[in-house]
Amino acid sequence: MDISPFCYMENKAIAIKQVLNRSLAKRAGIKPGDFLLSVNGYYIKDIFDYQYHISNENITLEVINHKTGKLTRMEIEKDIDDDIGIVFEKELIDDEKSCHNKCIFCFIDQLPKGMRETLYFKDDDARLSFLTGNYVTLTNMSYEDINRIASMHFSPVNVSVHATDPVLRCSMLNNRHAGDVLDKMKVFADAGIQLNCQIVLCKGINDKEHLEKTIKDLVSMHPAVKSISVVPVGITKYREGLYPLEPFTSEECLQVVNQITAYQQEFKRNYGYNIVYIADEFYIKAGLALPAVDEYDGFYQIENGVGLMAEFIYDAQNYLLEISDDKKLRIKAEKNKKHKSIATGVLAYPYIKELAGKVCMLAKNMRIDVYEIKNGFFGENVTVTGLLTGQDLENGLAMKELGEELLISRTMLKANEEVFLDDTSYKQLGKKLKTAITVVDNNGMEFIKALIK
Repeated sequence: MDISPFCYMENKAIAIKQVLNRSLAKRAGIKPGDFLLSVNGYYIKDIFDYQYHISNENITLEVINHKTGKLTRMEIEKDIDDDIGIVFEKELIDDEKSCHNKCIFCFIDQLPKGMRETLYFKDDDARLSFLTGNYVTLTNMSYEDINRIASMHFSPVNVSVHATDPVLRCSMLNNRHAGDVLDKMKVFADAGIQLNCQIVLCKGINDKEHLEKTIKDLVSMHPAVKSISVVPVGITKYREGLYPLEPFTSEECLQVVNQITAYQQEFKRNYGYNIVYIADEFYIKAGLALPAVDEYDGFYQIENGVGLMAEFIYDAQNYLLEISDDKKLRIKAEKNKKHKSIATGVLAYPYIKELAGKVCMLAKNMRIDVYEIKNGFFGENVTVTGLLTGQDLENGLAMKELGEELLISRTMLKANEEVFLDDTSYKQLGKKLKTAITVVDNNGMEFIKALIK
């Protein structure tokens, strides 16, 4: 029915981009292009407001028809917490909050000029922490903002901590308002919200005794603080005019691992699991074996490169065992006579090389070449596969025998796109290299399947 607005607060209508098939919203008659005005009598400020108010079993929407301009009230019954199937023009509904800091280790400040404009945007939005797992510093959130999120009980919130010492944190973030991170986290903790924390470790700055203080301060908030990751600072060759940072040496990586391992042992005794986790890069640069998958306690911080390689190897080896035990799969592997190649970063190279060797033990007629690609675009201090560019692959694979197919990790490509960070298309690259390029999900089983298929 057509009605007059029943909310009297100032508000803007929210553009609806998509209505999912077979959704409650579609059944109610909502169409792409319509505008949402309110939920249960409340005007919607952002995605937090929206998610909070549609979590009820009975909801009432005010929707403006994009063709007629008429306002209609729609009532929907659903299970609690079920989504109704609306996708908005803006993911957050409100504009994204940009970062107010000037961190001494910021990776975006180390990008070369001339890249796509969107790559230079620094987000620091707690709503993205909830939606996509982004880590935020909390520096651009007032206590009013934090209390609002706490009252809605959205969880988890992922926090870029780096240091709990107020003076040191203000210095690292170049923000005089950055020192109250523990106070802000306590508001979330008191509301029962789970917190995952990140420490970007910078040599000679927040390591050693500062790292000790930060870990102890954060663990004192357990169980609200669920996990802590310690990752090395990423250093590109584009640091002219920036704070002088140095990469950790192999010996220093070993010291970091030993320091944190001691805490893991203590926390496992006291709390039943490690709580603090070390990025793969520290183990690899220290020349140490990666921990067993059980040591990651469910991989709370895998998106930070913590346990990524251990899980990849575990899944790959399990699938290789499955092939060995399955006669049909084994025969298929044995019949494969293709020549394939793999391009990978320096950090992952020895592990990928070893797995490729195991594949060849099953598929004895295959030839698999693994190529270690150094990062010329960002500099050789950057060793992860996900930051390799099309230029790096073209330079590293020129004149190489690549066979019928070249496998690359999807982590090299921009999210939901077919291009590398330097905007090179992987399909165009395949034409230059005169081979088909197959993009493989960053999963050990999928990697083996792509090799043997």
